[in-house]
Amino acid sequence: MRYTQLRSFHAVARAGSMTAASRDLRLSQPTLTAQVRALERDFDIELFVRAGRRLRLTDAGRGLYAITQRFLDQEKEAVEFLNQTRELTTGHLRLGAVGPYHATDMLVAFNARHPGIYVSVKIGNSREVVTGLMEYETDVAVLAHIDPNPRLVAIPYSRHPVVVMAYRGHRLFGRRAIRLELIEGERLIHREQGSTTRRAFEAALVERGVKPRVVMEIGSREAIREAVAGGIGLGVVSEAEFIPDPRICAIRVSNADIFTYAHIAYLSERREARMIRAFVASAEALRRGR
Repeated sequence: MRYTQLRSFHAVARAGSMTAASRDLRLSQPTLTAQVRALERDFDIELFVRAGRRLRLTDAGRGLYAITQRFLDQEKEAVEFLNQTRELTTGHLRLGAVGPYHATDMLVAFNARHPGIYVSVKIGNSREVVTGLMEYETDVAVLAHIDPNPRLVAIPYSRHPVVVMAYRGHRLFGRRAIRLELIEGERLIHREQGSTTRRAFEAALVERGVKPRVVMEIGSREAIREAVAGGIGLGVVSEAEFIPDPRICAIRVSNADIFTYAHIAYLSERREARMIRAFVASAEALRRGR
């Protein structure tokens, strides 16, 4: 049994004649007749009886017609689904991100362009986010740092200075900018190993020969903010991720270029995926508009 035979049978059953069905399918009548007869012959069954100029379904024909009706309804549904997906009016985008800050702006821009797309976001550290891409668990990622990898395409998105957080009552509180040397000997709360913010700040400390006193290591921006507000020590954070709080202030470093970056990354083999291209296009439009 072939798909074309079922399609021909259904057209004849619906139209009631070979002539009308051949016109609907744009097939020659001999071809259509041959397909229906082959279906009857292959299963040794009678599907139609002739009643004047029309063909009437037998009991077996009515049973098969009910099945082919469902079958072709599903085919129509599949075509509609594929068209909607092609036009990005439906679908699912899976995003990996190391934090919500940059990703949120991108998602707002993407949703404004493609409100019918369902989006799920998985937050993790850089290693987890890259692994998600490699194992096809996510489609696209927003990362602060990405090591060169031939399997990945990485597009620079933005750059933000790293700032020092000081608590109310600290001698540096209220300063708009400081020289890095003023951190010498200060109690410092660090992010976890592998944090791009920590990596950038430590590199600047080493370059300047500045040695603060690291008293705590915390793997959460929010927890570091609370620890700083509690007076445990100073902290560092990307300026883009700093949340204004009357208990703390953000201070720029005037004599060192300390930055964190945001990149959009995806698998190079998926560079033509329509959903990924749409996300990148909306993010780039957002960046240009800033």
